[in-house]
Amino acid sequence: MRPLKQGEGKVVVGDGFWDRETELAEFIGRINSGAHQSLVAQRRMGKTSLMKETKRLLEDSHTCLFVDLQDCKDAADAIAELSGATQPFKSIVRKFAGCFGNIMDGVLDRIDSVGVSDIRIKVRSGLTSGNWPDKGDQLFEILSEAAASQPVVVMLDELSLLINRMLKRGGSSVIPEGRAEADEFMSWLRKNSIRHQGNVRLVIAGSIGLEPVLRQAGLSATINNFVPLELKPWDEQCAKDCLEALALEYEVKFAEGATNTMVDKLGCCIPHHVQMYFGHVYGYCKRRGVMECTSEDAETVYQSEMLGSRGHAELTHYEERLKQVVGDELLAMALEMVTVAAVSDCLTVEGLKVLQKEYGSEMEDVVEAQKEILWVLEHDGYLQHNNDEYVFVSRLLKDWWKNRHGAFFTPLSERGV
Repeated sequence: MRPLKQGEGKVVVGDGFWDRETELAEFIGRINSGAHQSLVAQRRMGKTSLMKETKRLLEDSHTCLFVDLQDCKDAADAIAELSGATQPFKSIVRKFAGCFGNIMDGVLDRIDSVGVSDIRIKVRSGLTSGNWPDKGDQLFEILSEAAASQPVVVMLDELSLLINRMLKRGGSSVIPEGRAEADEFMSWLRKNSIRHQGNVRLVIAGSIGLEPVLRQAGLSATINNFVPLELKPWDEQCAKDCLEALALEYEVKFAEGATNTMVDKLGCCIPHHVQMYFGHVYGYCKRRGVMECTSEDAETVYQSEMLGSRGHAELTHYEERLKQVVGDELLAMALEMVTVAAVSDCLTVEGLKVLQKEYGSEMEDVVEAQKEILWVLEHDGYLQHNNDEYVFVSRLLKDWWKNRHGAFFTPLSERGV
């Protein structure tokens, strides 16, 4: 077994990339066949790392562009980010710069030293709400022409955040103007994905599910030509092997049963959570000056650190992302549904009916609202349907949610509704 360095919450590639051989092979195989793909997974499953590792492996044989849309506010920002990603490919930069006339003179004058931000800023200054589709079409034409030399792959990370931002325009609910803007962008992307099929391969992904975001606006059809690739949690043996590899690198000894305890506590071996758990164990061992972890130590670390303030920032993100997707109108009931599942170990049909009575006066169709919330919770990996009940996928998230929200929770059976 090779030693493994901690990812520290960052994207991992090369020696830091653990497992995913099957998904990596399938992902690259689809790229080589010319397919457009959508990476589907709950948070922290390694979607960005899979894209970055694929880019690293293919950089000698493909023109790979990784585009982070996290900070983009509109379509023009997205085109500017895509143009910035072409920076290593000077022939593409030259051709696209020619589409902007004098605006790009400064870029062409120093093409060999121009940076990503230089290209992005210059391109953005020449884009408007009226011309971005045309300029975007021209960029796709140039990328398609470049495919004559080697295949072109465009990886659009955090597309779901951009679309969600477009749809709601700073608010909590989809507005007509935002829907029109998102529809225009996604239709433009779909048009170019079809027009340049076989030359430009598109990959889309995000830290919140794109399908729930599009679904709430009635735009799901805009990605029906993208083939989904699902990243699932590690199995227990893979997670244990990862823990042992980390222990080898940092000179930690796991006593018999310790890794079993850690895997059992997690309940669902999300790669980032496995590494996060080890990071807390390592810190615990260092503070004690004893580089051995027993099952009892693993239990202590789980209760005091994974569920404590040190784990708070990472897991709070689940709450924030849920708000981004469902919006203020459905958030209160969504939080309550998740809290019921955490405190009562499951959310039952009877529990849903109690909540229908509580929220019925606030919503036009509370049953449809619950269906939409449950669809989001299942799609994004919070809950899963099990024998007519909804239960948590991750024991870690369940225990953390119960600690955070359980103290002031009134059981449904005591509400007198």
